[in-house]
Amino acid sequence: MRSEKSTIVDDVKLKFNASPFLILIEYTGMNVPHFAELRNRLAATNAVCTVVKNTFVKRALNEVGITFFDGHLTGQTAVITGEQDICAAAKVLKNFTAEFQKPILRAGFLDNALLSVDQLMAMAILPSKEILQAQLLGLLLMPATKLVRTLNEPAASFARLLAAKIKEA
Repeated sequence: MRSEKSTIVDDVKLKFNASPFLILIEYTGMNVPHFAELRNRLAATNAVCTVVKNTFVKRALNEVGITFFDGHLTGQTAVITGEQDICAAAKVLKNFTAEFQKPILRAGFLDNALLSVDQLMAMAILPSKEILQAQLLGLLLMPATKLVRTLNEPAASFARLLAAKIKEA
């Protein structure tokens, strides 16, 4: 392999290693303004859409140890990687596809598992990571809050009783 090609494969491999997720899309039929708009929307979620030849993607994936994308690497393929949240990137793709009917989602990768298009769409429906963390924190704090309220109730009832007696007198 020529040095230019190995440099491209190494660059793609670095992106795959740095990203916790990977999404493959087919961008056939998309024009340049739409593709630029997709990249801008993904950039807002700290995700990047990269166009690389399928052979380079296949070679980089094999070197990283991911071998189950072979059937999905046909046609004009773009790879979406990101720094944080796959749900945010999936939500952008879902909204963009509903708006422009392109790109076509092929597959995803998260935690050493292949994700189908249906699984990616299910992730797009989920709330953001911050909202899920806040909901979890609320659930974790709920028993302690109920305990404090239960322990506080006898004293609060006694205080209300004394206040009522003082008003009577």
